Amino acid sequence: MKAYVFPGQGAQFTGMGKDLYESNAKAKELFDKADDILGFKLTKIMFEGTAEEQKQTRVTQPAIFLHSVAVALTNDSFAPDMVAGHSLGEFSALVANKTLSFEDGLRLVAKRAAAMQRACEINPSTMAAILGLDDKVVEDICASIDEVVVAANYNCPGQLVISGSVKGIDIACEKLKAAGAKRALPLQVGGAFHSPLMEPAREELAAAIEQTTFAIPVCAVYQNVNASPAKDIAVIKKNLIAQLTAPVRWTQSVQAMVKDGGKTFIECGPGKVLQGLVKKIAPEAEVASL
Repeated sequence: MKAYVFPGQGAQFTGMGKDLYESNAKAKELFDKADDILGFKLTKIMFEGTAEEQKQTRVTQPAIFLHSVAVALTNDSFAPDMVAGHSLGEFSALVANKTLSFEDGLRLVAKRAAAMQRACEINPSTMAAILGLDDKVVEDICASIDEVVVAANYNCPGQLVISGSVKGIDIACEKLKAAGAKRALPLQVGGAFHSPLMEPAREELAAAIEQTTFAIPVCAVYQNVNASPAKDIAVIKKNLIAQLTAPVRWTQSVQAMVKDGGKTFIECGPGKVLQGLVKKIAPEAEVASL
């Protein structure tokens, strides 16, 4: 069975999607439509913008979504048996399996990006990558700190991203290094994504999700919140709303897809980050790009 997976924030690069735009009429239509919906020239920033411009949350999230969805929807061989997306990528996955229309998916991603940016301004916060420790050790140390610090991204065995207040992350990094972490590396991000500090954004996005039409998907989406397959619209909505303040259970999602018959994992979108993670989680799986 083929599992199509969609990347999240951080996979962007200058020139992203330009070849597709110039070579595929259907892709060009999606890119031009995105510029109209967003009200600014996202494509110009994707094709020509600086790394600094592309790092802006309002740009990064719609850009990765647009590229990922365009890759999937314009490829004749795209026929998913199951889908999943890492954080932001879950929205791309929901368009790919026809739960959301392209237009509604893009509008939700734009609202998500704006809401997350506002939440970051309310609560200055950050994230850090922790390498070389068991998940339980990281979780216990985070829980022992008298600040907001939580496990945010279970990327693969031995690689867990934590999220929280700036002070909390500093304390956690020192404690985790003392506990034997190979690295405890603060990330260049604007806030504590997938933590309780994103609650203002979760509330904003919840309202938008509830007002959006969701359709019965053509295949199950394995959602970040619980790493379980979902085809029920009410369940998908509930999990999507919870996603902003809950951890991304990517390790567990890939394990669940393999258990359910996923043999080939095909990454749709910029970069090959997810292929690398899949190989660390499930060495027996085949990986490829669309």
